[in-house]
Amino acid sequence: MKNILIIEDDEKIRRILQLELTHEGYKVDIAIDGDDGIDKFNSNKYDLILLDLMLPKLSGEEVCKNIRSMSEIPIIVITAKDQIKNKIELLDMGADDYITKPFNIDELFARMRVAFRNKSNYKSKDFLIYKNLKLDLQQKKFYIDNQEISITKREFALLEYFLINRELVLSREKILENIWGFDYEGDDKIVDVYINALRKKMKKNYIETVRGFGYILKS
Repeated sequence: MKNILIIEDDEKIRRILQLELTHEGYKVDIAIDGDDGIDKFNSNKYDLILLDLMLPKLSGEEVCKNIRSMSEIPIIVITAKDQIKNKIELLDMGADDYITKPFNIDELFARMRVAFRNKSNYKSKDFLIYKNLKLDLQQKKFYIDNQEISITKREFALLEYFLINRELVLSREKILENIWGFDYEGDDKIVDVYINALRKKMKKNYIETVRGFGYILKS
């Protein structure tokens, strides 16, 4: 049984999360503000933290940085869309992933499973590895079966997003927001263009189309 710490000041969201996670077989602790969250983290052993950004006493950003300085525990940020930071800022403050309110509970469970898997499967912070695919995050290089494949900067960012969220269905909207930014005003079919380019370079269909939903990276 995995232990989850929820740090959230909204009573309704706390209650829903606690009920759904408990029903899924997780053991759940609740913290209602930033200070309470740090205290509980220091007093107990957890496998993952669900962290709201807008917290009283100590902000979610400060909580995340504080915990990350002590531990590699997976942290998923829960935030309203108009509060969302860009991907780089979230990673810089130590988050593993984020989900925006209102969220689908099944998507949250899927992201939690990815976070657990990432912590156990990544061999170092310098690489993202899935099956025979490997991204060198320092050298910005991509390998299939240890053979380097030439890709552009945008293709690298897109592939990194798919590897982080491997085996999760990603909508075109989510891909645009994370790779092109929230202020992108061009044609959303640009996602299809880049995915098709990656497919040609990868030669095998690692990125599959899920009709009506989006795309998924799976072996």
